[in-house]
Amino acid sequence: MTATDTPEPPASPARPRRIRLLLADDHPVVRAGLRAVLETEEDFEIVADVPTAEQAVGLAARLDVDVVLMDLQFGGRMLGSQATAAIAAAPGAPRVLVLTTFDTDADILAAIEAGATGYLLKDAPPEELAAAVRTAAAGKSALAPTVALRLMDRMRTPATALSRRETEVLQLVADGLSNAAISKQLFLSQATVKSHLVHIYSKLGVDSRTSAVAAATAQGLIRR
Repeated sequence: MTATDTPEPPASPARPRRIRLLLADDHPVVRAGLRAVLETEEDFEIVADVPTAEQAVGLAARLDVDVVLMDLQFGGRMLGSQATAAIAAAPGAPRVLVLTTFDTDADILAAIEAGATGYLLKDAPPEELAAAVRTAAAGKSALAPTVALRLMDRMRTPATALSRRETEVLQLVADGLSNAAISKQLFLSQATVKSHLVHIYSKLGVDSRTSAVAAATAQGLIRR
């Protein structure tokens, strides 16, 4: 270096890539609230927010997204669990973090079976939400403490825990569907639906549809 040369400034460190988020919730106030909370995190970037599960599936496939925050209930035809399955099935898909008010077995099992990386409740504090997003972006499981506890309880008592299909059948019973309607919706024979109900009654220690719904609701297995 000559006397007239000036040293080059040191190269600035490369800025880490932000975690790119897609928000899916049918309530505008909820989406606005999530934006307000998440945009305070320097390593987050919200690329879009949508009011339907169908739009979430479409944008997740087209945009460069790392994590989709997915509600479970939408006003349209597609449920959050169905959207989660559609997103997770694609090659190189973003992670899906379910963010909902429902903590029943029926909802939790549907979301996890669909491929959700995490499951968080909407009353989670902002720091817990941010931590869950980072955990999901890293490809690790992010479960609300109450959700993790419910899953552990199921593992401890597998003989009496309702299966995913049994929970689904009982939820539809609670929604007022007949055996014939459940059969049609789940693509099962009516004999199979009846068999599931027999197993449900045995596990819950009841002898009727009404008693089964009441017992399962009280235990947090389904929602009314």
